[in-house]
Amino acid sequence: MDGNEAISLLKNYPFDLIILDWELPGCHGIEVLKAFRRSGGKTPVLFLTGRDSVDNKVQGLEFGADDYLTKPFHGRELVARINALLRRPVPLLESNPRVGDFEFDRKRCILLVDGQEVKLMPKEAALVEFLITHSEQLFPVNVLLDRVWPSDSDSTRDALVSCIKRLRRKLADVGASAAIHNEHGLGFGLFPGRRDG
Repeated sequence: MDGNEAISLLKNYPFDLIILDWELPGCHGIEVLKAFRRSGGKTPVLFLTGRDSVDNKVQGLEFGADDYLTKPFHGRELVARINALLRRPVPLLESNPRVGDFEFDRKRCILLVDGQEVKLMPKEAALVEFLITHSEQLFPVNVLLDRVWPSDSDSTRDALVSCIKRLRRKLADVGASAAIHNEHGLGFGLFPGRRDG
């Protein structure tokens, strides 16, 4: 509905393609694009807008848009541009995400804390990988369930809370200098340098 909602959705959910209007209420599309690229977002972005000046097109492309289509447009052209963007190769994930003294070994699905191996169950590994990749951000329970275990029939709030309790115990056992922190109403996140949980 507005640019601020777009920023929130892009922060919390994955997308294959973003079609963005410049004239969004609250926060213009160009600001949404800048914020998304600053945060490391690599999803293709197609500007679909009535702004048709050369300066606007150059500005959109320079700030990270992958394509720019002005209104009015033909539906077939829009579909062709979408298909072209979706055919682009997906950037490879870095081999092992790291934060502080944490490293997640993707090949072995284990957590390394200052070199010490922490064995993880599959759900724990998926959650740890996500939290390391998005450290110092808080995610509500429903977002974590959608992002981390989207296809599991037994993915519930209770299952997530139990998983976090087990992870906290494992981190405490190796003296990790990071905590899975919870702020009421905001969610959970991994914060290097904290031990309060």
